[in-house]
Amino acid sequence: MNVTLKKMLAVLGVLMLVGGIAACEDKGPAEKAGENIDDSMEEAGDSIEEMGDDIQDSAKD
Repeated sequence: MNVTLKKMLAVLGVLMLVGGIAACEDKGPAEKAGENIDDSMEEAGDSIEEMGDDIQDSAKD
């Protein structure tokens, strides 16, 4: 292969890599919904933990 073809292939590879990384940053509706579910479950877990702490505090009194 000549030098020009190698350079063109290298540039094309870099552009594909950059394009692929940029495309991964865009969140689709399914990923957003999944994140919302994760956040909701984490908040529910925190609420249950706080409720358990309140019950333990009440039992000590």
